[in-house]
Amino acid sequence: MDHPRFREFCWKPHEVLKDLPLGSYSYCSPPSSLMTYFFPTERGGKIYYDGMGQDLADIQGSLELAMTHPEFYWYVDEGLSAENKKSSLLRSEILFGAPLPNYYSVEDRWEEQRRKFQNFVITYVAMLAKQSTSKVQVLYGGTDLFDYEVRRTFNNDMLLAFISSSCIAVLVYILTSCSVFLSFFGIASIGLSCLVALFLYHVVFGIQYLGILNGVAAFVIVGIGVDDVFVFINTYRQATHLKDLRLRMIHTVQTAGKATFFTSLTTAAAYAANIFSQIPAVHDFGLFMSLIVSCCWVAVLFTMPAALGIWTLFVSPLESSCQASCSQKCTKKSALHLAEDLFIASAAPSRAGRETLPYLDDDIPLLSVEEEPVSLEMGDVPLVSVMPENLQLSAEKSSQGHLITHLQELLEHWVLWSAVKSRWVIVGLFLLVLLLSIFFASRLHPASRAPVLFRPDTNIQVLLDLKYNLSAEGISCITCSGLFQEKPHSLQNNIRTSLEKKKRGSGSPWGSKGSMSDAGQQELQGTVYISKSRSKGRPAIYRFSLNASVPAPWQMVSPGDGEVPSFQVYRVPFGNFTRKLTACVSTVGLLKQMSPRKWMMTTLSCDTKRGWKFDFSFYVASKEQQRTRKLYFAQSHKPPYHGRVCVAPPGCLLSSSPDGPTKGILYVPSEKAPKAKLSATSGFNPCMNTGCGKPAVRPLVDTGAMVFVVFGIRGVNRTRRQDNHVLGDMGSVIYDDSFDLFKEIGNLCRLCKAIASNSELVKPGGAQCLPSGYSISSFLQMLHPECKNIPEPNLLPGQLSHGAVGVKDGKVQWISMAFESTTYKGKSSFQTYADYLKWETFLQQQLQLFPEGSALRHGFQTCEHWKQIFMEIIGVQSALYGLVLSLVICVAAVAVFTTHILLLLPVLLSILGVVCLVVTIMYWCGWEMGAVEAISLSILVGSSVDYCVHLVEGYLLAGESLPLQQAEDPTACRQWRTMEAVRHVGVAIVSSATTTLIATVPLFFCIIAPFAKFGKIVALNTGVSILYTLTVSTALLSTMAPGTFTRSSTSCLKALLAVLLAGLLALCICLALLKSGFKIPLPNGTAL
Repeated sequence: MDHPRFREFCWKPHEVLKDLPLGSYSYCSPPSSLMTYFFPTERGGKIYYDGMGQDLADIQGSLELAMTHPEFYWYVDEGLSAENKKSSLLRSEILFGAPLPNYYSVEDRWEEQRRKFQNFVITYVAMLAKQSTSKVQVLYGGTDLFDYEVRRTFNNDMLLAFISSSCIAVLVYILTSCSVFLSFFGIASIGLSCLVALFLYHVVFGIQYLGILNGVAAFVIVGIGVDDVFVFINTYRQATHLKDLRLRMIHTVQTAGKATFFTSLTTAAAYAANIFSQIPAVHDFGLFMSLIVSCCWVAVLFTMPAALGIWTLFVSPLESSCQASCSQKCTKKSALHLAEDLFIASAAPSRAGRETLPYLDDDIPLLSVEEEPVSLEMGDVPLVSVMPENLQLSAEKSSQGHLITHLQELLEHWVLWSAVKSRWVIVGLFLLVLLLSIFFASRLHPASRAPVLFRPDTNIQVLLDLKYNLSAEGISCITCSGLFQEKPHSLQNNIRTSLEKKKRGSGSPWGSKGSMSDAGQQELQGTVYISKSRSKGRPAIYRFSLNASVPAPWQMVSPGDGEVPSFQVYRVPFGNFTRKLTACVSTVGLLKQMSPRKWMMTTLSCDTKRGWKFDFSFYVASKEQQRTRKLYFAQSHKPPYHGRVCVAPPGCLLSSSPDGPTKGILYVPSEKAPKAKLSATSGFNPCMNTGCGKPAVRPLVDTGAMVFVVFGIRGVNRTRRQDNHVLGDMGSVIYDDSFDLFKEIGNLCRLCKAIASNSELVKPGGAQCLPSGYSISSFLQMLHPECKNIPEPNLLPGQLSHGAVGVKDGKVQWISMAFESTTYKGKSSFQTYADYLKWETFLQQQLQLFPEGSALRHGFQTCEHWKQIFMEIIGVQSALYGLVLSLVICVAAVAVFTTHILLLLPVLLSILGVVCLVVTIMYWCGWEMGAVEAISLSILVGSSVDYCVHLVEGYLLAGESLPLQQAEDPTACRQWRTMEAVRHVGVAIVSSATTTLIATVPLFFCIIAPFAKFGKIVALNTGVSILYTLTVSTALLSTMAPGTFTRSSTSCLKALLAVLLAGLLALCICLALLKSGFKIPLPNGTAL
């Protein structure tokens, strides 16, 4: 309310004009909050419950007063009751009003008023974000604040996409040997694909809006698109044996185009599998991503060959001369000299060829055709080929050339170990890991909570998690606070009653000799003085007193050694100083000449049976507050059983027992803290005189799922509805003409009582069988005896019943009875599904009790929450179906691509191993199978197959230049081809994996939880895929791949026919199962 512009936008109802203290705030309505009861104000001898006071009233009395109104329960969570006055949540609502100043009415330039209010209300975000403490967490929300936070969160996360793209652009620049031209057109082709995909998405498919999930494309597409760019650039650069530029370009398009086509096909198919999802957001995400991947391949296919041709003819000489010039200026003559073989990756072309086709020295060809024979004798494999002596390398090598060369050398060392020396060890370890992965992956459970949309510790997500513990969003309670519920209370009645109690001795015994004429004049704080008496051979006895005088034989306690001469206390409960301590006195077991009395402190009453009598009492805090000091008190467990107060525990170890009524910690006001004055409202108890009455019955505030039991409707006709995921036409209702309300009224009342009495399904007072306005006592009871004592709902004042009837032409066509279910909305969909089954089973049992021809047998139950859980369940199921579908498409594509079963098998085993290991790591991380996890899994197959396919492509190309001496030994042949494949494509696939990882790592830091989870899964899958490709796939290829097989048109045709026959066989099996009566479940939840 202290906001500079609050009074411009505040709500000013007529009731506020009666509250005099609100005049300083231009009679603006304070927040609707329980604080109106706890912090009242006093003006003119009356107490106003407006929450504007500075002092805390009596907590117990204020709470009792508030609980007499059913509106009280709107502010607290579901666990609070008259017996358990505890709530972990406390809600307040700040209300604003219109029209604004200088506007005639609400309709006057409404959009302008709305815009001004939105700009004003979001200024509270920065202030409210700083209000949380270690004791209380302040959450803030509302329609405008929620939208603002979602937009701000999305925009901040999208900024990470620019960081990701920038890092990838730098990496592309390095891996293209610092070619600005190729880097620009590589990134530009990806951007062009995004624009084309947006055109198709909006215009062709008619989807107007981009969902939040589609924001993932900004991170992923750059990493995916760069893979194709790398393949085209490296395929072109390695084809230096083709002197004719036209033939070289044809070779590049055929080789790189075919390899990237199959990898893009599998990736696009994996995303496209989500199109069959019934969840619109997932459907749109799958469509958009598949369009982007497809358009990216087409854009790269048409853009990069043209860019490479121009680069060769015009740009490459300029870049070479520029790099040479810069190298001469920046590199010292004593630069690091490296051996020639570190920079050579394939057989070198002739010097003349290098002159006609400029080629950067530090480029590593991915494919060599005119390769020198490699010997496998003694298991030694040359890591690099030796360039002819007449070809000299420039002494000035760029740093990126060293990087690529070292990476190439490392990969060749690695494949020598994995494909030759330790291939059987790797295969054995792979099978063991695969079995363990399958075991752990099968233990991944469905989600046990509702989907998390944002980072768990953010304000917006915590608010979403807690909203199920409060009333439904549709229930507002703008007049629930004490400002509207309570009339001003007279302060004199409370003071007079308090004084009368003090006179009867029930008040605080601080009383002294003077009389108190006004409670407001009483000092709030007092001082407890400590003195002691000590004799030889006996323990010191401590005296507690409210009087500063020290009679003999007592002596003042001096500070030091843990002694406390005095400490401040409160005479009455004040703020958080509500812990009552009592000082008891006794003479039992003492020598009167040494110490005539002894004292102790306790949180209970004095034990008169043991000789303890009441002396005085005071109030302290049980927890640390501002400007407080910490003290200890304890009672000795040895005679004479006296008590003591000290600064530190060593001085108070008079008893070894744990903290209890006579031992513990107390917090008292600091000596330097200013003494508080007792205001008129401090400790005010409105229920002190006559009491406040009984607590109100807890009303229904829709904290549970609202289930409707409907009669008179047979279904909905949707035959004319367009087949679109956005329902433009909801269809037409099919009514049950045989339904007659007056004929079935007895059965309806009986069913209402039966459902309402089922405490497992319905909350107490949760039955709303009739709509508001129907007189139950005078109307229904006359119709049928069963309608007597029909349950009535407990609603907030002014709240309408959810029960409804439909009337047409004077006849009741249908009736809907509402029941607030015990189902907690915060549970996961899979757990809530069990509640749905309970409702369905119980209702069907009740419907079967009706006569055979009764129209009530056509009744059904429905719930808005059921629709939400089925969307998630079907979404997960459809995502898993998408996983299977993408696997089938990948198998078919790889089979046609490899054209050999022994080349297909290593790829399938690698994919299976990658998926199982990723799911296993998800299980180890404590993740559960929710919608985001299922969607991510559906694309794993498509993204896992890329690196394996490129490796197999290198294996097939290596077979075209197989040395004759290697063809005689199948084992040596397989190993040679595997190492050649890694040499050809190793750098490319490692570079591709690196770019994908860089693209997804920024997703880890996104606040939107699906982004972060998706990025982690994709990054994990990429890392596992490249690891399996360089280890498992190389070991499997060198173990079981065909040694001398080469791909031909005949083998491709045979593979295509085999795939078609397999598909036809699967279709025949499905038809046979359907004819036998077997139901095949579909992704949308139905069955064939």
